[in-house]
Amino acid sequence: MRYPWSVSRSRWVRPYGPVLVLLVTTAGACGLQEETIPDGSEEAGQPADAGNSSLRFYERNIVFASTEGDSVFIVPWMIQAVELADSVRREARGWLTRGGVWDRFLAERWTTPPTRTPSRILPHQGLRLLVRDDDAIDGIVFEEGVRNLEIILGEVRTTWTGARGGSFEVLTGSAYLSDRRIDGMVLDMARASAASEAPGGDWAFLLSGDSAQFVFAADREHGGTVEPLYRGWGRGDAELQWPEVRVDWRKTEAFPPARRDIPVEWRFWTSNEALEGDLEAVSAEIQPGVGPGPLLPVRALYEVIGEVRTPAGTYPVHGILVHERR
Repeated sequence: MRYPWSVSRSRWVRPYGPVLVLLVTTAGACGLQEETIPDGSEEAGQPADAGNSSLRFYERNIVFASTEGDSVFIVPWMIQAVELADSVRREARGWLTRGGVWDRFLAERWTTPPTRTPSRILPHQGLRLLVRDDDAIDGIVFEEGVRNLEIILGEVRTTWTGARGGSFEVLTGSAYLSDRRIDGMVLDMARASAASEAPGGDWAFLLSGDSAQFVFAADREHGGTVEPLYRGWGRGDAELQWPEVRVDWRKTEAFPPARRDIPVEWRFWTSNEALEGDLEAVSAEIQPGVGPGPLLPVRALYEVIGEVRTPAGTYPVHGILVHERR
């Protein structure tokens, strides 16, 4: 099969199965400079700066999602900070997806002086924050020329803690796009790791209409000497937690720019049959990285659909799954 990868927004239609839209982010999108993810080591599961054990990596992801019938509106903000000896290296990225099309509206990197709170989100250029006196974030705003997008965080519905101490909050929320308001749910997740540790792995935020929300997160990336273990949480009529969730890639497809196979279908389950389900990608935004090779880093944001099955019921789901190999 010929893979029409290019340096502009493109659509790849497979001659079989569902359609997977692949967008390789480049300078052509939104007038931003070309973005690549940081260099990665050849051994999966190791941070790019693993040689410096004093470094710490901070990750904050704020995702708004809303479903209307068969359509989904998703706005993921992914914000990272690397604490160096004499500075903090920061990165902020934002996308908007609807109708299977991913629009990257924010991609910024900058460096700040050392601080005792490197994990704190800082405004920069198009990135603005709405905060309370206690530094809690009430909203996140993008402004650039005539483009304006606001995500307002509402009531905290539930809070969970990951296996390595990360926090996951599900809140109500609203998105304001020009003069349109869209109500939905927000995932606010934060993770941290030292350079000597494997970074946090893949994660997913899934909605079943307005009735239930699910979060799954791996303790490490795929492909290392130790397979990742996922933890899962659900909120509907009652709160559910699954401390050990197994995930199989039911189907993969080649991503030549990174010389890796990437997942496009997943199966997940627990050994006690308290949970099982399936997901498949219906659109994606995929970015290759740079490095010494032969395998290069890759980051993939998927819009996924599927089903979550528990003793409490069966839930059709729609949402986002993020896959990363550094």
